Amino acid sequence: MLHLTAEDQARSWLTRLSVALGAGKAPAVAELFDTNGIWRDLLCFTWSIATFEGRAEIEAMLANCLHRAAPRHLTLEPGTARDTEGLVEAWFTLETSQLRARGHLRLREGRCQTLFTTARAIIGHEERAGRRRERGAPPGPARHAETWTERRRRQAEALGRSEQPYCLIIGGSQGGLALAARLRRLDVPTLVIDRLARPGDAWRRRYRSLCLHDPIWANHLPYLPFPDHWPVYIPKDRMADWLDAYAGLMDIDFQGGTVARRARFDEARQGWSVEVEREGVATTLHPRQLVIATGLSGAPAIPRFPGAETFRGVQCHSSAFEGGAGHAGRRAVVIGSNNSAHDICAELWEQGASVTMVQRSSTLVVRAETLFREITSRLFSEDALAAGIGTEQADDIAASRPFAMLTELHRGLYRRIREVDAEFYDSLARAGFMLDFGEDETGLSLKYLRRASGYYIDVGASGLIARGEVALRSGVEVARLRPEGVELSDGTLLPADLIVHATGYQPMESVIAELISPEVAARVGPVWGLGSGTRRDPGPWVGELRNMWKPTRQPGLWLQAGNLQQVRTYSRILALQIQARMLGLPTPVHDPKALG
Repeated sequence: MLHLTAEDQARSWLTRLSVALGAGKAPAVAELFDTNGIWRDLLCFTWSIATFEGRAEIEAMLANCLHRAAPRHLTLEPGTARDTEGLVEAWFTLETSQLRARGHLRLREGRCQTLFTTARAIIGHEERAGRRRERGAPPGPARHAETWTERRRRQAEALGRSEQPYCLIIGGSQGGLALAARLRRLDVPTLVIDRLARPGDAWRRRYRSLCLHDPIWANHLPYLPFPDHWPVYIPKDRMADWLDAYAGLMDIDFQGGTVARRARFDEARQGWSVEVEREGVATTLHPRQLVIATGLSGAPAIPRFPGAETFRGVQCHSSAFEGGAGHAGRRAVVIGSNNSAHDICAELWEQGASVTMVQRSSTLVVRAETLFREITSRLFSEDALAAGIGTEQADDIAASRPFAMLTELHRGLYRRIREVDAEFYDSLARAGFMLDFGEDETGLSLKYLRRASGYYIDVGASGLIARGEVALRSGVEVARLRPEGVELSDGTLLPADLIVHATGYQPMESVIAELISPEVAARVGPVWGLGSGTRRDPGPWVGELRNMWKPTRQPGLWLQAGNLQQVRTYSRILALQIQARMLGLPTPVHDPKALG
């Protein structure tokens, strides 16, 4: 019996797909999929980020999009096909009528389980890089010729004053900078504004011991990887300095000390009027595209505890906590039990304070070392690099997995994590810490995607709690604040000189409501979450992160947020959508679960 290699199987299926697509036969394409097959598309067919589950959804998408996309040149990437216990995977390239793209397939017994298509560039309008880079030096001597520095200074001074940006990005930390770097290389006039003076100030202002909880390999910004001698978990001040340097090296037009006061969309002009204030001077900008890149969080969520005004000590939200210096020998109560709460407890303990954490609800905890070893390192590590999985390939692999297939995958991964770290979890339970692993035991990644809260990646604070060096009160609520401290729902009084409210933030929708209007926020709808029906992620199921990096129900409004890996991956996708609109290309959006 003839044995077909993984490459044979992938090429055969890809040929059948190409023929069916070329013939415009949506039913024939759908028949190539498993009954429960999934197609995730990033712009190529839908001009959105959308996932289609099952043959009926796939066929309906193609019936709407296939004739416009006109896919062609589906070509298997040599050496990428592999067979793992009957699951065949391979990468391929393709073009549509407008886009250069890449794809990934997963086959079992000749049927497609998942198909992934992602845009890489608009044909004829690729990034200004490599052979397309600008010359820099003038073609020859000329009187009064501008130097590169003089030209950049003139352009920067004109943008937002005598010349309007096509795209305005509000928020100049990693999310805004990653997108601006992409747009710069696509020749899209873009201005980034931030209320803080420098791009790194949002990191620089945080408490002294803060560091990234994800490993360095996952956190590179587009085009400029971190130096390979940097630590695995980057300290916040080093990250702050990197962002400052990145903005300069990537020629990003950044205006610090600039506050966006109000934004209004002009339907007739199909553009924005954005009132900003810089150094006390008010002006109005008129971009066509507006990106909110201030992060997933809105304003601090500060609880209204009875008696708060009577407390004699110092109280602040975690966002305003600058560090534990000066609190040695003092009594501190931290209300909350997620990442910031743990970090702040550890910071205060290190500085000699007597610390109590008040845990009001269960928290998912996973050790950073275990998370890296069991999950993250497969794509983001020195071992991954040695196996030929660079940053861009790792991003593509991660994106090729539809969110619908993550539930069972991560349930199994966290079953393993609970086994290998059983003693760690037992020590926390003995201390009274309330643990969970997600409502359906799927762990941190799904909890992050669904609600972006409710977890801690342990970089040491859990050990302090387990050993009793940070006191814990769990399963209680705060009844009121008294002049001398915190009264709990069981009647206990916790004496305190300092109270830190590590109680999270309002949702990103609140930023839209404040900047534009409550009506626009309501029209856009929920931001983040998959529609899983779990806590803080109400259904219906949409299969993608709601309103992120793609068209919203408000024309010209885009949202850029997520962790560093996500803003790197999806900044390319968002930049291409904005570039296409600047070029005047037709971008018919097909995203029925999000916009239908």
